[in-house]
Amino acid sequence: MAGRRRKNAGASGGEGAAETVLPADLELEDLYGAFAAHGLDDEDLDDAAVLVPPVKLPPEGELAEQAKAVPMFGYALTLARWAAPHRAVDEFGDLVEEDRAPAARLLGLAPAEGELPEEAEVEALRAWSLACDLDLVELGTTAEGEHVAVPGPDLEPAEQGDPETVLELWLTAAGIVRELAVEADSLPEEHGEAEEAPEEDEDGLSEVEEARDEAAELLDEALQVLYETTAFADPGNETVPLGVLAALLVVPEGEEPSEELLGDITDVMVALDPMLGDLAELGLLEYRPIDPDLFDEEEGEEPAVVGEEPLDEEESARFGLVRLTPLGQYGIRQWLLEDGYDAPLVGELAQGDAAELLRGVCESANVLPEEELRVWTAGREPVAAAGELLAAARGGDAYGPLRRMLCVSALNLLGAGAEPAVREVLDDPELGGSARAWLTAQGATDVPVPPRAMALWTVVDTFAAQLLDNGGDAELLRDLVTDLPVKGDPATWFGELWRVDHPYTADVLEAIGELHLDRAVAKEARKAAFKARSRN
Repeated sequence: MAGRRRKNAGASGGEGAAETVLPADLELEDLYGAFAAHGLDDEDLDDAAVLVPPVKLPPEGELAEQAKAVPMFGYALTLARWAAPHRAVDEFGDLVEEDRAPAARLLGLAPAEGELPEEAEVEALRAWSLACDLDLVELGTTAEGEHVAVPGPDLEPAEQGDPETVLELWLTAAGIVRELAVEADSLPEEHGEAEEAPEEDEDGLSEVEEARDEAAELLDEALQVLYETTAFADPGNETVPLGVLAALLVVPEGEEPSEELLGDITDVMVALDPMLGDLAELGLLEYRPIDPDLFDEEEGEEPAVVGEEPLDEEESARFGLVRLTPLGQYGIRQWLLEDGYDAPLVGELAQGDAAELLRGVCESANVLPEEELRVWTAGREPVAAAGELLAAARGGDAYGPLRRMLCVSALNLLGAGAEPAVREVLDDPELGGSARAWLTAQGATDVPVPPRAMALWTVVDTFAAQLLDNGGDAELLRDLVTDLPVKGDPATWFGELWRVDHPYTADVLEAIGELHLDRAVAKEARKAAFKARSRN
């Protein structure tokens, strides 16, 4: 798939600050081809790129049923079976004249009696062409020189619903339609009617080829945005207005569209409209096209421009609505994988034990932690699952704080049923502080106060986990700093904290020194960080 051209007006954050980067802000090769940052030093973090978010897909059996339910794909299967044991074709492999009406009537495109509508014949020929392209029918010549078509070897398993066969055929069909959508809709009208190919320009590319390449790039960008948007959308909210999709491709991040950009948005919408309509025929997406009446302006009147005035829901829908289907997600993901990109599925990291789960979530750059934890905890017995998670959360390695934070999130998903396992680790030096906090949050009133050393260690561990979690949530970090019990005598408190035996003690103290709004407290934190560094 082609690289994205989406504009990004944002600048990098200040030194030491980790700026949140959206997938839409990066070129495709950066977005999918970057390596994950497994190390924790600044150079690795600077080089790391945000990857495409994981997506949820139904089982392949369900996807195969959805593919078979796509009318054009179903037509191709029907005509391939109709070709048995063999069917006469012309020298180009098309249906002969006398078979076109029966084929259209077989597909339900024309009434059983009467004249055959031209559009029904065209649709039947398109379905036959697709069957040939997918090798659902194979073309040959008899000993007598007659051109015939016979059912191909994939027809029977496809009819029986074999998921692998059906999805492979559907994906091939989607690729064909994707290419034809660009071929048909990128050609200027004057070139489409020309008998001779236009001369090549200085760069060796004709105007037609350039237009085709631009259209293909635009379509790929639009599909990529839809893929990302669908991944983050709540169930039932996957539909995107065409104007919003176009704006995401045109308007720089963080900017309001200018009058000129509004015109560009409209141009992109008009360009995408027929291409998306073609893809909808193969079930890759659901599409409500632009209402043609919007562009039936009187002479001298400018066409409608999206964004000039607020529109109600129905009026907005007239500008086009698009929704990527599960089949569409499957197809785009397969194209990305074929190109060597990383395009994970939700739940891929949740197939092993708790140790594999927490390690995988910590070390993966493109992951939705809450979704992975939700998949892993679903249906598990709470006490056993909690015990496994708590055991996996221990450790003084670089990812230890993050594992413990993820463990608490998973305990929240397990709920009160996990309480017996949590109470068993109240005296654990690494888990006891978080365990007591979790029990208190669950409403327990008999939770003992943690020993001083455990409380201080937990402060460092909790803060370190936030720092490790994609650079930390700035607002949450400031809340943590504000809530630190340092009022009155910060020197004494930090005098204890810098002695805490934790691999991230100095890093946490430095962060507090940078974030705390009280200058005296920030100064004491920086002094304590220096002492912690000197001790090591």
